[in-house]
Amino acid sequence: MTVPLYALIARQSFRRYVAYRGAMLGGIVANTVFGIIKALIVTAIWRQRAVIGGYDLADVLTYTFVAQAMIGPMSVLTNNLDIPSRVRSGDIGTDLFRPVDFQAYWLAQDLGRAAFSVVGRSVPPFVAGALLFRVRVPLDPRVWAAFAVAVALGVLVSFALRYLAAMSAFWLLDEKGVTGFMNMLTMFFGGLTVPLVLFPGWLGDIATALPWASLILVPVNVFLGKLSGAALGGAYLFEAAWAVALLAAGRLVTIRARQRVVMQGG
Repeated sequence: MTVPLYALIARQSFRRYVAYRGAMLGGIVANTVFGIIKALIVTAIWRQRAVIGGYDLADVLTYTFVAQAMIGPMSVLTNNLDIPSRVRSGDIGTDLFRPVDFQAYWLAQDLGRAAFSVVGRSVPPFVAGALLFRVRVPLDPRVWAAFAVAVALGVLVSFALRYLAAMSAFWLLDEKGVTGFMNMLTMFFGGLTVPLVLFPGWLGDIATALPWASLILVPVNVFLGKLSGAALGGAYLFEAAWAVALLAAGRLVTIRARQRVVMQGG
């Protein structure tokens, strides 16, 4: 019964986001417009050199629009978890003692949100980019399947990072500083602000070793066909290892948070 229950939670979350059509349209327009602006900027940069960091112009244009498509599923700009508001309202006490796993409940909620974002917010910006610029679109269905796996693992890493930030509300009550700092790190080390291939050597090495590389860089490289065989397996292992480590950290934080609620509640 457990798996169907969490599948139902994810489905209900998907349906909840479908209701916000205005927000969906606004997100599509914003992601598309900023994608076009970024594409013009990287085009000017790449005209100075044919290849930078192993990316030619078509590669970096593809990177730009795939990155814009990942903003929604990876929740790059916002936390998208209601945990802090429920902590402040006191409803979190009920949440913690529901007959479902607290962390798994919020993961199911987030998977439903991410699935909606793929359908409702990711496709239009990329299609617009493909119509206006020379981007690479895989023709091999195996590349699309590999890309889907990379995105799914990236969503797990994204959730685990945002969950840790949101859980800080148990101790701080106002978590905005923590989530804002996390969002800043996600934009920078995720490669949304500047493609990671433009980072200087030492900083690039650090950025590609951090969990945020799972959100955009790894899916893009899979999409471009730059990873196959052992390299693809290594990329999956990289994402999965960070997901497991961060989810385990979230589990420990959840245990401490539950103890804190019990102590405060008597």
